[in-house]
Amino acid sequence: MEKKWWQKSVVYQIYPRSFQDSNGDGIGDLPGITSRLPYIAELGADVIWLSPVYASPNDDNGYDISDYQAIMPEFGTMEDFDALLARAHELGIKIMMDLVVNHTSDEHNWFKESRKSKDNPYRDYYIWRDPRPGMKGGEPGAEPNNWGSCFGGSAWKYDETTGQYFLHLFSTRQPDLNWDNPRVRDEVFSMMTWWLDKGVDGFRMDVISLISKKDGLPDGVPSGTGYASFADCATGPHLHEYLREMNERVLSKYDTITVGECPGVPMEEARNYANLDGTELNMIFQFDHMGADCDPKVGRYALTSLRLPELKDAINRWETGLEGYAWNSLYWNNHDQPRCVSRFGNDSKEYREISAKMLGTCLHLMKGTPYVYQGEEIGMTNCPWDSLDEINDIESSNNVRQNIAKGLVRQEDALEIMRRQSRDNARTPMQWDSSDNAGFTTGKPWLRINPNYETVNAGDAVARENSVYAYYKELIRLRKSSDLIVYGDFELLYPDSDEVFVYRRTLGDEKLFVACNFTDHEVEIDVPEEFAKGSRLVGNYPEAGAVNTLRPYEAVALRNA
Repeated sequence: MEKKWWQKSVVYQIYPRSFQDSNGDGIGDLPGITSRLPYIAELGADVIWLSPVYASPNDDNGYDISDYQAIMPEFGTMEDFDALLARAHELGIKIMMDLVVNHTSDEHNWFKESRKSKDNPYRDYYIWRDPRPGMKGGEPGAEPNNWGSCFGGSAWKYDETTGQYFLHLFSTRQPDLNWDNPRVRDEVFSMMTWWLDKGVDGFRMDVISLISKKDGLPDGVPSGTGYASFADCATGPHLHEYLREMNERVLSKYDTITVGECPGVPMEEARNYANLDGTELNMIFQFDHMGADCDPKVGRYALTSLRLPELKDAINRWETGLEGYAWNSLYWNNHDQPRCVSRFGNDSKEYREISAKMLGTCLHLMKGTPYVYQGEEIGMTNCPWDSLDEINDIESSNNVRQNIAKGLVRQEDALEIMRRQSRDNARTPMQWDSSDNAGFTTGKPWLRINPNYETVNAGDAVARENSVYAYYKELIRLRKSSDLIVYGDFELLYPDSDEVFVYRRTLGDEKLFVACNFTDHEVEIDVPEEFAKGSRLVGNYPEAGAVNTLRPYEAVALRNA
């Protein structure tokens, strides 16, 4: 396997709206990000994934783009972006833009033209269809097929101007682009080239597995919601053709990092997306392990708990299934997932830091490129929302409301579901210090700040030698100095245990034994003799314990003798 720089990298994701406000309007911005770049450099991350900063009406917080080559005024100007890019490069940090090209905003000029008439030159930039035969547009059941929106309800919206429906796999204000139209591909590839020529270092590609739709747009198998799931929409017949065309016309001409967000993609297809011959993308995001605490019928927005064997099985399938074929991405959370220490660890005062370090150990010593979401490195937690009115996220609000209407969850459980699973848990402003508004803004923050900021903040974490931040810094240093951690084979041990996550890494004669306790009590484990007599590489307790006993939320990595 040819070694690439991004295989040893650690990526830090920034959600701009919530990172740092520089002008007191309560919204994070580009100058604010620039001011905090030394913090990221000190952590050791060498790539920033920048969530969308393009012009947008913000129906989905920037993932609804109205102009791909303009900056959202709330975030600053193109000059601000150029300054951020230059400063990042000075610090040895690369910038990976968020590329959202499955859909646009309904305020994009392409869509404004497209909806004017059936013969408009931009009509086929989007996916338009007549109502079902024999039915009147706008009537229940008249939608062209039974595909569901990720944000709840049908994936079709009726437009009275021309008497047709347009497809939107997400919000009704995010119409899907028609990638079968070569003019659309020309536009997208031209835009990508423009950004790469400006100096950005790559793209994280939002729901890229959805850009090619199945021929004829057939009905899919209904899920518990009554609509077909993403699995029926993903990896259409021309998907790999379009990605190879993108690679040939754009990506191959630059030294980029690319990762595709790929919901609904099975292992066999993932090998093609991120194949090691470099003809498509560098790596993908898969979601199987994110379902280990979801309700099998209702999905994510229900009151359930983690099933550790299921989590391990999902991760193991991807770690071993991609071996020799493709490169993996490693993550616990991002802007679309709740905080990992609250979800998979224990965010109590007693165990928050130790379990956050455990989760970091478990992830960063696997094979693949790790992603750190802003605040994860200081152990930020889910927010204790007081009311559903505080929730800004349209996905969680829509899905919980519809699940209640269908009798799938109880109204009285709605607030607790939001506290556990809403995407807004990841989007509360970054907690920089213990001053007013956590040092995020001098104004009124756009979203509630977690009230624990007085004790959970970056200022405290950077200053303390035993903090989560210091521990993540050490994990990142170890990864960058170890071929075993980056390239070694992965082998899951104790797959059926509902208490511990244990695996072995091997590269030639070098081996590493990683054991993580996901419980609040001691757990006995069998440690192979070659490791029992070996040395401790890293651990989240300051002092080594008994080699066969894991303390609450303990993580330890042992070298072979």
